[in-house]
Amino acid sequence: MDVTSKPGTPATPVFCTIVPPHLLDKLAQSDAPEHHEPARRTLEHDAFLRTRRHECTLRTAAARAEGSDKPNRTIYDARHSQDLPGTKVHSETDSASKDASVNRAHAGLGATFELYLKVYGRHSIDDAGLPLNATVHYGEKYDNAFWDGERMVFGDGDGKLFKDFTIPVDVIGHELTHGVTQYTAGLDYNGQSGALNESISDVFGSLIKQYALKQSADQADWLIGADLLAPGVKGAALRSMKAPGTAYDDPALGKDPQPAKMADFVDTQDDNGGVHINSGITNHAFYLFATAVGGNAWEKAGQVWYDVLTGGKLTKTAQFADFAKLTIEAAKTRFGASGAEHEAVVKAWSTVGVVTAE
Repeated sequence: MDVTSKPGTPATPVFCTIVPPHLLDKLAQSDAPEHHEPARRTLEHDAFLRTRRHECTLRTAAARAEGSDKPNRTIYDARHSQDLPGTKVHSETDSASKDASVNRAHAGLGATFELYLKVYGRHSIDDAGLPLNATVHYGEKYDNAFWDGERMVFGDGDGKLFKDFTIPVDVIGHELTHGVTQYTAGLDYNGQSGALNESISDVFGSLIKQYALKQSADQADWLIGADLLAPGVKGAALRSMKAPGTAYDDPALGKDPQPAKMADFVDTQDDNGGVHINSGITNHAFYLFATAVGGNAWEKAGQVWYDVLTGGKLTKTAQFADFAKLTIEAAKTRFGASGAEHEAVVKAWSTVGVVTAE
C-alpha cells in the first residue's frame, strides 16, 4: 500500500527537539539544581507542546503562497514566556537588530532557504514559498529548539551546559528540514522511520552548514550542534555523523549513545523507539557515501538523498533497508549504474550493516 504523502499536502507535523529526550532525562535526574531544574522545565514544556502539535497542520497549509526566489522571514521574541509566537521584532527588510539572537535566527533561516533553492530548486520548505517564522528567547533557560509545524522556536539555553540555540546554523537547518519531510514523505516519527526522519534532518542540517561555510566533504566536521555546548562540557556537539557515539562523554550529559552500525541497533521504547539514537546508523552511511564521492557533499550525495525524500516512493513507514534501496536506485538513475556514486552508496550501506536486495 502506498502511504506516501501527496505532493504539496503536509503530513501532521512531528514534534522534534534538537536535544533528545534521553539527554534531558539524564540531566533531570542530576543532584545539581543548575542541571536538573532547567532540564525538568524543558521536559515539561516539551510534553505540553507534543499534545498540541497536530493543531498546526491546517494553519500551516493555509499559510502557503506562490514560490519566490526570496525568503520571507519574520522573527518574534517570546521574552522568556511560553506564549507563541511572541512579539514581532524583525521583518525581512529590516536592518540588523541589536539582539544577536534575532540576527542569528534571521541568518539561519536564510541559509536554509538558500541551500534548498540554489541547490535543489526548492522554494522554501513546502516548495511553494512558505514564510519562514521564528521565535527567540522562548521560556526560562529553555534547553532546546524545535519546529512546531509553523515556526522555529529557540531557547536561550541554561548557560551551564547549553548556549543560545540560535548559534549553530545546522540546528536551524535540521529543524526546518523536519518541515520539508512534513511536506514530502511525511515519515512516521517512530522506530526506524522516525530515525530516518531524524537522520534526514541531520543530513541536510549538516549540508546547510557546509554550504554556508563553502566546505567540501573532507573539510566538514560532520558534527550536529557544534558550538552549542557550554565551556567546560566534555563534548564537541550533540551528534557526530563521522563517528556516532563520540560526540560527548560528560558527567552531567552522560555518554553519546548513538550506534554507527546495525549490529549495535538500540531496541528501546523510549524516545519513540530511539529515533535520536538509531539515526546514527543512517547518518554514518551518508557520511561514508559523501566522503567516498568527495567534493561538495550537497552536489551528489545530498542530491541522491533529496531525490529519495521528494521522489514519491518513500513510504511513511519506511525502514532503513527500504530507504537504502531507494538511494541505490536514485544514484543509479542520476549517475549511472557504472558510476562511482552508485558503487559508493552500495558500499556505505554495506559498511553500516543495512542489507538491501541490491
